[in-house]
Amino acid sequence: MTRFFADAVVNPFLWTGLAAGLLASVSCGVVGPYVVARRLVFLAGALAHIAIGGVGAAIYLAAAHPTLFGWLEPIHGGLAAAVVAAPVLAVLRHRLRERLDTVVGALWAVGMSIGILLIKITPGYHTELMSYLFGNISFVSRRDLVFLAVLSAVVVVVATLFYRRFLALCLDPEQAELRGVPVLATDVVLFLLIATTVIVLTQIVGLILVIALLSLPAAIGARLTTRLGPSMAVTFVVSALATTAPRIVVYGTPVSPEAAIVLATAGLYLLVAPRGGDRPGDRRALPAGRSVAAPQDPLSSRTNKFPFA
Repeated sequence: MTRFFADAVVNPFLWTGLAAGLLASVSCGVVGPYVVARRLVFLAGALAHIAIGGVGAAIYLAAAHPTLFGWLEPIHGGLAAAVVAAPVLAVLRHRLRERLDTVVGALWAVGMSIGILLIKITPGYHTELMSYLFGNISFVSRRDLVFLAVLSAVVVVVATLFYRRFLALCLDPEQAELRGVPVLATDVVLFLLIATTVIVLTQIVGLILVIALLSLPAAIGARLTTRLGPSMAVTFVVSALATTAPRIVVYGTPVSPEAAIVLATAGLYLLVAPRGGDRPGDRRALPAGRSVAAPQDPLSSRTNKFPFA
């Protein structure tokens, strides 16, 4: 641990890695509780894998047409693909309730296949793909940090503007629709936020481990709180601890910091999980969108309970 801080004096990448983890924690804290409550973990995983197609396209265009696309980074292509796929998945979720898993699984595979194909026909060996798949928290540049900061700021601003609508969908989608909330349009915005958060997280733990960091801190928050605000705060704190402490502890060892981050988060969840059993009347044990008492007005400012699954 002391070696980390000693080397941080001469190695700025150590500080940028910690800053990137904190920025990712902001997006986790804001979006994670919605993902858990709306049961969108599988679709978030689909967005991450579909984004590989965009990563492959960015790598191919930058190599094949350096004059026009030399500035293009793989993360830019991943973000573009995820943002395009988000509305599609939102619409499919509303139209194909029974066959959704089949269609999403197909899109998942197609996105990955397109990305791998484009990378395969691009000359040379591309470490960018490995960074996208497994994370690269040890070498986050200042430019990457600015990009992550902008994405995190967008997530916070949009989530603040749509706070009551998102909460209404989590409490009772049917009643929210009766109250005039455009459910599909609101879901599209939520999916776009998830897509942005997924791309932010891939810079930290990579595509393969991104779902763990998006869902486990929020699941811990769900076990410890029943209100949205406190849950977001807990999710942020857990994410911040998970992306900093393990990174410092395993520094200088053969252990991958990305894997250490996810394993530490999973360990925290296992410690907290016994606290939240399925007790009668426990709102956290109810499926998202259901209520124990009389129906609430999802747009009322007095609505403060959050229906975690």
